[in-house]
Amino acid sequence: MYRFAAKRLLRFPAIQLAGGSECFRSTGTLGPAISKLSPSFCTSVESPPPTQTPNIPSAGNSSGSRSQQPRAQYQDEQVRVLNASLRHVPRLGWTESAMVAGARDVGVSPSIVGAFPRKEAALVEHFMDECLQKLMDMIDSDEDLNNLIPSDRIAKLVRTRLELQAPYISKWPQALSIQAQPMNVPNSFKQRAMLVDEIWHAAGDEANDIDWYVKRTILGGIYSTTEIYMLTDSSPDFRDTWAFLNGRVRDAFDFKKSIQEAQYLAEAIGAGMGNSVQGFMNSVFKK
Repeated sequence: MYRFAAKRLLRFPAIQLAGGSECFRSTGTLGPAISKLSPSFCTSVESPPPTQTPNIPSAGNSSGSRSQQPRAQYQDEQVRVLNASLRHVPRLGWTESAMVAGARDVGVSPSIVGAFPRKEAALVEHFMDECLQKLMDMIDSDEDLNNLIPSDRIAKLVRTRLELQAPYISKWPQALSIQAQPMNVPNSFKQRAMLVDEIWHAAGDEANDIDWYVKRTILGGIYSTTEIYMLTDSSPDFRDTWAFLNGRVRDAFDFKKSIQEAQYLAEAIGAGMGNSVQGFMNSVFKK
């Protein structure tokens, strides 16, 4: 469901730019408003000035172009700052200090950090966006992935995603704490929901009924418990974590039992509460 570009484009909020242009985030996730923008996702929301001359070159002569260019450049600087800040996270944590250090690395005034309304959360969400993009690139390029059975595909993709957190493992409890703050929960939840959906899509899932929700709930639980297990794993290269992950995936892939039982439970709850449960799940996962 999330995989289709049209739904992804319509689901995510637009970013209003100077000059009346509306651009959708190009990363396809619900990260901070400073995500990279793609010109192909921009659409004008204001009529052009009535005196506009049709044959004037567009290389900066228009006042609209002049008003948009500084804003676009500023947003690009924000992305550069976030990318550079990640290098300082293992030492400084998911903090404003790491972002100030990142700004200095790329030659940007540290005052730019004040433009992020949820500073530390913006850094964590940017990292989540970047990890999802890397995972999607791997899915698209790894030809061997299609040769694996679905359970092995899922285990490999969850491991690949969690390995991206390994360099930050000592500071990841702080990231989880930031994600759990009330103002950050909606973005965190939707980022994780999209991650789970991408993994199921790569595993060949085409469900569009109650199984769609059940499968993603199960995988979300596997991902979260493995993520927590990883925080306390002192084995070489997180060997015990991957063994734990493989065991949970094997257990979950007894679909004739686990999914059917979960479906019966969901249907029983739905029967007792009317359509409110289904409406809530639709609003969370499909919007």
